[in-house]
Amino acid sequence: MKPIKNDLILRALRGENTSRTPVWLMRQAGRYLPEYRSVRAKAGSFMDLCRTPELACEVTLQPLRRYDLDAAIIFSDILTVPDAMGLGLSFLENEGPVFERPLRTESDILSLCKPDVMKDLKYVFDAITLTKKELDGSVPLIGFCGSAFTLACYMIEGRGSKGFPRVKELLYSRPELMHTLLDKITDALIDYLNAQIDAGVDIIQIFDTWGGILSTGAFSEFSLTYTERLIQGLRLYREDDTRIPVICFTKDAPLAWYKMYENIGADCVGIDWRHDMDVVAAVVRNIALQGNLDPMVLKGSDEYIVQRVKQIIDMAGLRTPHIFNLGHGMHKDIDPDKVELLVDTVHSYSEERKSLIHC
Repeated sequence: MKPIKNDLILRALRGENTSRTPVWLMRQAGRYLPEYRSVRAKAGSFMDLCRTPELACEVTLQPLRRYDLDAAIIFSDILTVPDAMGLGLSFLENEGPVFERPLRTESDILSLCKPDVMKDLKYVFDAITLTKKELDGSVPLIGFCGSAFTLACYMIEGRGSKGFPRVKELLYSRPELMHTLLDKITDALIDYLNAQIDAGVDIIQIFDTWGGILSTGAFSEFSLTYTERLIQGLRLYREDDTRIPVICFTKDAPLAWYKMYENIGADCVGIDWRHDMDVVAAVVRNIALQGNLDPMVLKGSDEYIVQRVKQIIDMAGLRTPHIFNLGHGMHKDIDPDKVELLVDTVHSYSEERKSLIHC
């Protein structure tokens, strides 16, 4: 494995001091970039784009050509795994992801088969291999998956939903059946992420987009437990003893939940925009923090964007390693110039701040 030239994020994830705050952005490759829209049109559909390794590699690299980002994240989707489990994924205009065969009965869940990830998701691993070759060791490549609970939400409901009522009904009326489903998904995710690691990713992020709909007790039982089992099932050490760090992100998480991630094998916890970073940093002391600019701040004036970026860096402080990111994914109609301002401000301000402190 070729050494990474810009290893700022890897060092932050190991708990080391860095000369400046590293930055990458959730959905940094996407519809806000005109060059992405051009490739997307060429692909024909979103899933065709994901399933064509050369095109997935191209859109992964696009934001790095524009911005001085400290990591790439492979272009794919969290729902590729349920698609490989036979649910029939499509993306409808103005509706988002929809499954043709959602899980609605006990029989649906019990008959759900574990996918052959090396066959059914080969296009993801091929895209990773191509992207690693193109990056040529310039920055780390992030691989990812959805949490077992978040995938279950889509698989049961069939699409995105407000509150996911079918999911909660199953969870509370048939908890043992929900656990059966979550076990099946977790087994598939272990295979999927290990194959991503074998293909060359340097970092893993687990997206628990819908964990925040649960109570604390239900979150611990039906989401966090399976994220821990997933992490424990990963081959996180390469032959040279290099560790693949793991970032966990839960949207809408209460403050107390972030502390839980210190105890399940995560190296970093992603924070959404609802919490001030200084408050989180006072609670989470043993792993790195990532976040947490509200994506809609990028709709504001240049002055306001700079102000908020600086505030987050100041609030994160120096005690806990910090990776700058958004508090959720990039919106589709953000001005690309605003993203450049964000990235440049993170670099210049954090470098200036750290140099003054170490004088």
